[in-house]
Formats: sequence, structure tokens, C-alpha cells
Amino acid sequence: MTTTDSTITDISSPATLVKRQIRTRRQGPFRPLAIVRYAILILVAGAILIPIVYAVLGGFKSNNQLVGDPVSLIPSPWVFSNYTDVLFGANAGSFWREAANSLIIAAVAVATTVGLGSLAAFVFARMVFRGREAMYMLFTFGLLFPSAVAILPLYILIRQLGLDGNLLGVALPQAAFGLPLTIIILRPFFKSIPVELEDAAKIDGCGTFGFFWRILLPLARPALATVSVLAIVNTWNAFMLPLILLNGEEQWTLPLGVMNFSGQYVSDQARILAFTVVAIIPAIVFYAFAERQIVGGLTAGSVKG
Repeated sequence: MTTTDSTITDISSPATLVKRQIRTRRQGPFRPLAIVRYAILILVAGAILIPIVYAVLGGFKSNNQLVGDPVSLIPSPWVFSNYTDVLFGANAGSFWREAANSLIIAAVAVATTVGLGSLAAFVFARMVFRGREAMYMLFTFGLLFPSAVAILPLYILIRQLGLDGNLLGVALPQAAFGLPLTIIILRPFFKSIPVELEDAAKIDGCGTFGFFWRILLPLARPALATVSVLAIVNTWNAFMLPLILLNGEEQWTLPLGVMNFSGQYVSDQARILAFTVVAIIPAIVFYAFAERQIVGGLTAGSVKG
């Protein structure tokens, strides 16, 4: 009786049932829905990766290889001079100057976006005042407002401020267009911080700004990393604003450099691919290293407790 009772107890225990269900799912065949899901993921990944791989390997080919066998991925032979000419050749000076301009614009835009966006998100999340939700909705509508629509009035405004032909004249509008998304991402995270933590900080003599600076921002590092990465990628890839607001090749950014390089070496497709790949590598590398922070920051404020 003792053996039978223990066997019955072991079989009917919740832990045993859960283990059996997991074992059955692992050993069972794939469901049709799962097969379709994985097939769609593979197709989407292929559609994203194949052009990038083709561009990277195409930069190691000669023009004769690209014209004679455009479908082939593996270069034969490998031509390294395309990348070395871009980085260290006759056009290296313009490339590094454009990269420096892009870096300066990205740094100013990200600092402005994260700084002002975090302050605004803190106000919308932790303070109660009349019209708060209406003002927050106004910022959310900013996501529906394309930057191309504001090019003409923005150009007039920047010119009146004397910032036309200045890197700051591109960085500030880029920061303004990045504020809505920054506020929308940071506000739920700031709201998820318990009120008791803020009360304890006030009891210890910490003011409102002190709580924001010393406690809230350190806790919001994943969300801040998310908005920083998104702002950097968007600013680095910006084309329309630098094209309209910057004057002369000395102020061009990398996207404008790619356009100019493509027009200058229109018959040298291999070198154009090399220049394009080198121009997008910083954004891709930064995004790849910060991918976990992006996912963590987007989901950080979605669950309370």
C-alpha cells in the first residue's frame, strides 16, 4: 500500500504533470502553425540579410565580376583595393570628414533628445496638472508628422536663426523630431517606479530634481539606452535635412557623401558598394551591440510590480 500510494502521489503531483507536458511538446512533431511561423521568419531574415551580404561581398569584387556574374556572391579573385581606396586612398579625406560631421550631429542630437525627452517624460509621468494628457497626446501626434512636410518652414526658421550651413542647424531639428518617440518610451518606465521610493527619497531630503537625477535616471538605464540607440541610428541615416540645410562639401554627412560618391564614380559599381558598406557599418555595429538594451528598454515599463 505504501508503494502504491507513493506512486499515485508522484503521478498526480503538479511538477510531474508539467514535466510530462514539456517532454511531450519537445518529442511531438512540429505543428503546421509553427512551421509557417518559422518559414516567415526565415524569409524576412533572408530579405534583410541578403542585400547586406551582397553589398559587403560586392565591395571585394571588380567591376568585371559584377557585370559578368552579378548573381555570384563569392568574389574570385578577392579585390581589397576598393575598401582600402575608400579608407586610405584619394577620397579618404572626404570620407573621414563626412564621418566626423555625422558623428558631431549624432552626438548633439542624441544628447538633446535624451536630455529634454527624459525631463518631459518625467513631468508627464510623475506630476499631476491640468492638461497633462492633452499635452502628452500632442507629442504622440508628432509620430504621425513626417519631417519632409516641415522642410520649407524649417528651412526658413533655421535661416532666420542664422544656423543654415551649420551642423547645429541639422542636429537641433533631428533632436526635435526624435522627442515624441523618446517621451513615449520613457514615460511608461518612469510611471512604473513605485511612489513609495519617491516618498522615501523626499524623507531623506531629496527634492524633485534630485529624485529624478540621482534615483530615477540610474534605474532607467535600459530605457535610456534604447532611446539613445534609436536616436543615433535615425540621425546617422538622415538624408533630407542635411541635404537642405547644409552648404558645401565641407559640411556634408555620410549619406550625402554616398550620394556624391555614387555620382562621381557612376561607372565603378564595386567602389560604390564599398563606400556604402563602410558608411553604414558604424550604425549597424552600434545597433547590434545595443540590441539587448533596446529590447529590455522597450519592455521595461510594460509590467508593474
